[in-house]
Amino acid sequence: MSAARETAGDPGLPLEGFTVVSLEQAVAAPLATRHLADLGARVIKVERPGSGDFARGYDRSVQGESSYFVWLNRGKESVELDIKDAGDRALLDRIVAGADVFVHNLVPGAVDRLGLDAATVRARHPRLVHCSVSGYGPDGPYGRKKAYDLLIQCESGLVSTTGTPEEVAKSGISIADIATGMYAYSGILTALLRRERTGRGAALDVAMLDALGEWMTQPAYRAVHGGREVPRTGARHASIAPYGPYRVGDGGTVFLGVQNDREWAALCREVLGRPELVGDPRFVHNTERVEHDAEITSAVEASFAGGTVEGVEALLEGAGIANARVRSPREFADHPQLLARGRWDTVGLPGGTRVGALVPPVGWGDLRYSLGDVPALGAHTAAVRAEFGGGDRNGTGRTGGRHGSQEVRS
Repeated sequence: MSAARETAGDPGLPLEGFTVVSLEQAVAAPLATRHLADLGARVIKVERPGSGDFARGYDRSVQGESSYFVWLNRGKESVELDIKDAGDRALLDRIVAGADVFVHNLVPGAVDRLGLDAATVRARHPRLVHCSVSGYGPDGPYGRKKAYDLLIQCESGLVSTTGTPEEVAKSGISIADIATGMYAYSGILTALLRRERTGRGAALDVAMLDALGEWMTQPAYRAVHGGREVPRTGARHASIAPYGPYRVGDGGTVFLGVQNDREWAALCREVLGRPELVGDPRFVHNTERVEHDAEITSAVEASFAGGTVEGVEALLEGAGIANARVRSPREFADHPQLLARGRWDTVGLPGGTRVGALVPPVGWGDLRYSLGDVPALGAHTAAVRAEFGGGDRNGTGRTGGRHGSQEVRS
């Protein structure tokens, strides 16, 4: 379990003393509960006996462990339960009875069949914060439809706005799952805050389509009210110019972004050496610049043709123009800014080794995170059974064995 490091006057992590129970797989729900664990909550992760969260098997790239699982499950307790087994289900009910938060991403309909829906569970435990993560929400024509990250990227319109004019593309990360996990996390925190004030728990419903849909509202507004769909522009911005990649004479590429007319003037005068472009009616405001982005690209790349990436970056910095270079994920891991600010810590792996882990993004000032280890499958089963009085299953004394049958979605 995550805990604050000892410092003078350290108040401890804000969720110490809170217990979260999660029936979770893949990305969305585990991301939400991992953030709760990072803040000090005890997170009891219920997994299928013998196989566990299927994200454990996505790859073996982190010293034999899955990169997804290592990212999303530090600081949790792994407990193997078959929730369709009477003994294990009774144990789960006892664990939930002492919890503050219950999170699940069971497949559509499973939560009702299992009697783990919000109405049933909160009738017994009205202070509980119950959070359901689903693809499309509990009702409507898609309420029983299975969903995964790429499919929600398609349904939300993201895929149609990403890529080149010739071909659509998905986001390179699990963006629908991540959006959903972050809204589940913030919703749970808000519900806990309200409970502190009112004593009442909550029934939260977080749908992937709704979460990513929030992020797609601006393109939807532009398409509905602007009369045409947002064009696919590759690495360039569809609504702002100049904003994107520009070739440099040494064969490299520099990304830059201009946000307003003042920055456009600075770019023309101080970087391009083309002050006459400032008053050119084709480029006078952003709307005109977007319409004539091809001419801007030609002017920018002509100016950069005799330079180097480092030299162009220096000019842009001097003029106050935001810029960046493209880094690979491997290069990001060694980003000088992360290293200089001490943004990397380490977490333990099931095999006993340690691996780098980014510190949570929110800096508190009066505490430092101490990140919990990544659990082996079932590492905490015996201890939790002993704690909650579930030493055997159906009187057999078994604490594992046959594969469980949780019905869980991504």
